Amino acid sequence: MPNKEKLAKKSKYFNKLIDLCVNSPNALLVGVDHVASKQMQDIRMDLRGRAIVLMGKNTMIRKALEIGHEQHPEAGLDKLRAAIQGNRGFIFATNCTLDDIRECLAKHTRQSAAKAGQTSIVDWFIPSGPTGMDPSQTAFFQALNIGTKIVKGQIELVSDFKILAMGEKVSASGAVLLGKLGIRPFEYKIEVLEVFQDAAVFSAAVLDMSEQQLIAKFLAGVANMAAFSREVGIPTEAGLPHAFGNAFRNVASLIADIDFTFKEVEEVKQFLADPEAYAAANPVAASGPAPAAGGEAKKEEKKAVVEEEEEEEMDFDLFG
Repeated sequence: MPNKEKLAKKSKYFNKLIDLCVNSPNALLVGVDHVASKQMQDIRMDLRGRAIVLMGKNTMIRKALEIGHEQHPEAGLDKLRAAIQGNRGFIFATNCTLDDIRECLAKHTRQSAAKAGQTSIVDWFIPSGPTGMDPSQTAFFQALNIGTKIVKGQIELVSDFKILAMGEKVSASGAVLLGKLGIRPFEYKIEVLEVFQDAAVFSAAVLDMSEQQLIAKFLAGVANMAAFSREVGIPTEAGLPHAFGNAFRNVASLIADIDFTFKEVEEVKQFLADPEAYAAANPVAASGPAPAAGGEAKKEEKKAVVEEEEEEEMDFDLFG
């Protein structure tokens, strides 16, 4: 049974996590696999005064969020609790934006060499060309069936060779060869996995969306709403411009042949009365079909030339 000191520490941790989730509801859920302690310390120092990095055991985090959900059911802590899986932690934005935190995390990366038996997280190719290794070390390349040649006293690769494949284990000879070439293929950093904001948990990919993408999606939703409202006959603000446009076309078609007009429909009646005169008075509107006419003339001319060639070939076949 835990002593009073441990219970006090747990209670303090629970209160801190619940307070941050309720009063600072902008947070990043991050994965810290293969992140070194020095790397974590540098990130904490860089974010000091702007954000709070909070880690802990999954059992303690789930228990704290369960208690917090009972106390604050509107805060969405139950959704946050369901997202706690694996080696995860929190970064709460207290005096900065979530983008500022992501920029800070991107700065603190760590290069790591490949180790035998380790699962590769990247696809890595050794480029063709000189390796800087002397001819006595060709055994490493032969063990991996890599084509080489000796040029100017050093080993040179004939073509690019894939030494690592994502999801596969690193071989012992491959790890030794990468070490001799001085290659560190792996890069470890804190990965942003999900976002907790406004009592909701969503993918971190949403943070990469630009304003243009958001505007385009919003306009597409407005267009869908307008089409739906017009189809079911329910007036909405999005469908009003289309409703007025259709109403004006209906009115214009009704009064086109009668002796009645008003200001908005005068231009339409002028066009219907004499299209040629309207086109002459408005050359910009009439300039559109001109290239098409030219294109049709070119097509007709080309067609005539093809027909003449076919006739010549036919004459040659008949009387040759």
